[in-house]
Parts: sequence; structure tokens; C-alpha cells
Amino acid sequence: MVSRRSFLTSAAISAAGSIGAGTASAGELASLTRSAEAITGAEHAERLAKLQSLLQQNKVGATLIEAGSTLEYFTGIRWPRSERTTAAIVPASGASVVVTPYFEEPSVRETLKVAAEVRTWREDGSPFELLASALRERAGAHGALAVEPTTRYFIVEGVAHAGGGGRSVVNADPYIRACRTRKSAAELALMQLANDVTLAALRYLHGSIKAGMHSGDIFNLMTTATTQLGGSPEFTLVLLNEASAFPHGSASPQSIREGSVILIDTGCSVHGYQSDISRSWVYGTPSAKVREVWNTVKRGQEIALETAKIGLPVGDIDRAVRTYYEGRGWSKDYALPGLSHRTGHGIGLDGHESPYLVRNDRTPLDAGMCFSNEPGLYIPGQFGIRLEDCWTMTDDGPKLFTPLARAIDDPI
Repeated sequence: MVSRRSFLTSAAISAAGSIGAGTASAGELASLTRSAEAITGAEHAERLAKLQSLLQQNKVGATLIEAGSTLEYFTGIRWPRSERTTAAIVPASGASVVVTPYFEEPSVRETLKVAAEVRTWREDGSPFELLASALRERAGAHGALAVEPTTRYFIVEGVAHAGGGGRSVVNADPYIRACRTRKSAAELALMQLANDVTLAALRYLHGSIKAGMHSGDIFNLMTTATTQLGGSPEFTLVLLNEASAFPHGSASPQSIREGSVILIDTGCSVHGYQSDISRSWVYGTPSAKVREVWNTVKRGQEIALETAKIGLPVGDIDRAVRTYYEGRGWSKDYALPGLSHRTGHGIGLDGHESPYLVRNDRTPLDAGMCFSNEPGLYIPGQFGIRLEDCWTMTDDGPKLFTPLARAIDDPI
């Protein structure tokens, strides 16, 4: 068994550890990401080549990918979804075709990092006809169309009605997951920076909490600190007092008082790659019960890491944590009081991505996969404790992006 202290952590944490004692203003925090390097065009091209090889092996003619993290992963295009379709046809061989509104073409080209043809449609035109014609030209008449699973139905339907039908439609998820699940060295470096930023911002926040503060005050502090440290804020959940028992928040207004349980779940991105860290502590003196639950969750995190082995079904990590919790009297089968959500999720360009640390996910654990580790415990009507750090699997075992919290009195 791996010792509790032997999990690998990055030396880069030392840079974040010296920032933010809580006495400085957020404006005095220095950026940690000035030297961050985005994914290169060459790496995007390698990803496309791998995808196309998989399409060829499985006799698939092309993939349809709407704007979003997968399109960014393969082409570099960073573009939001709207009612105006931006999407790409990636054929099994040859150059991809990107379809976008005419007036958006210059913006879309700004982040395009691979060789691709860009075809535009005007406001009274049809993006679906352009996608369908690209599909016919690049994939022939009969090759199956693999659809990226988050692509909206109206786009798939529009392509079929525009003459892209008459071919089988399959789920592209197996091919995309085979590319995205295992992170490259460049991806891991960006995720490390994002985690460094978030941990440093949390350290600043921890030293800045005052009695009487409301959730919105704390949210603003965290967002400002994250920005000053060079991250792009993605989300911040501020869960105080009884609301800490709601894993994803409560609409009930809460403020800091003596004995408040504070649960912060927050993350940022650096060149698109994300962090996700949670810390829980008490303003003032923790009760014996809160301290016991905090220590139990800390041990749950350790068990998750001790269990992780190459080839192990990822769901077995969740099972191991639950076995420990249930042995201490917590509820079974995702019930409350207890751990009502999965032990963790994959992370990368998306804050949540497959595979998942939930007991029915049988994906074999492999080097390069990245996950959150967040086996929280929640007691409705009282409080919840969540500790969360992200890690990547290596041939030598799990490697943390951030060190586990030390104690409820020293949580960052």
C-alpha cells in the first residue's frame, strides 16, 4: 500500500505556496502564467491524424463536430455555441472543412491552428447545406458519419435533410475519447499552471475571510484573485453554514459567523485547460463533529489515491472510498448522509469529462488520464465537507497537481 505521504506532487506548487498571505490586496498578486504556452499547431495536427486513423480503422467516412471543446481540441478553434452554427466535417482522410457564419470567419480563423478549408454562410443561407456538401465530397456517398456526442440535434437533422443523409450515423465518442483521455506533456503543463493559480487564490482568500461577509463578497474576492494570478475564472461555489451540505449550492443567503463551515469549490483555465479544487474549513473553532468529518474526508482522498493502479477499472476507486465510508456508518448507495456523488471526474479542456470515478465506470485506468478526487460527506440540515484535488495517473502511480489539505486548521 502507498503511504499517505508518498503521493507525487509537482515542484511547481512551491511557487504558488509563497503567494497570498491574506494581508495584501488582490491587485498585488503576481501572475503565474505569463510564460504559459498554448498547444501548438503541430500538436493539433497530430491529434487530427490520430482521429483520422481511427476513422479509417473503423470504416467511418467522417466526423461531425460542433463548436466546443472537441473542436478546439482538434483544430484550435475556440468558439461559443449559439443559434448560428459553427461546425466541422473531419473526413477519414484529407483536409477538414469548417463551416461558420460569413461575418464570423475572421474571428474563427484567429484560433484555427490546422490546415482546413473554411466555408461561410450568410444570414439567409444554410450551414447545413455546406456541411452536407463537404460530407459528400470528403467522405463519399456511403461512409458512416460519426457525430461528436454533444453536437446538438438540430445540426445533425439539418445535415441529413440537406442531403447528408442516406448513410449510417454512429457515435464518435469512442474515437474522440481515445484521443482526448490521455493528456500530453503540454496539456499537463497547462493543467498544472491552472491548479497553481487556483491554490494560490484560495490561499489568498483563506486569509481574507471576515465575519459578516456574504457569499457574493467571497465570490468576488476569489474571482479577482484568480484573474490577478493569471487564470481565467471558470466557476466558484461559495457554500456557507447549512448550505455546505448542498454539493452544488443553495439559493438561501448565507454569511460568515463564528463557527461557520466554509466550503469553496473553484476552478480556472489556462489556455483552455482547467483546474478544480475544493477546500473546507471553519471560521473560528471547529466542533468535534466537524473535525471528525473533515478527517474522514481527508482519509477518503488518500484511499482514492492508494487504490489507483494502472489497469484498474476507474470505478473501483469509487468503490474503495465507499467501503471505507460505509464501514464508518455513512449511508450506502449514494444516499445521505454520506457521499451522494461520484468520487471524481475526468478533467482537461472540460471541467467534467470522461472517464468518471463512479462505481459502474469500468474504463481501465491508464497513464495520462486526469481526474478530480473529491469524496465529500454531507449531512442535510447541518453541514458538508468536501476536499478536492486533481491528479494524473503515471506509470509510477498517481501524481497530484496540488498537495492534499493538511488539516482543518491548515486547509490550504
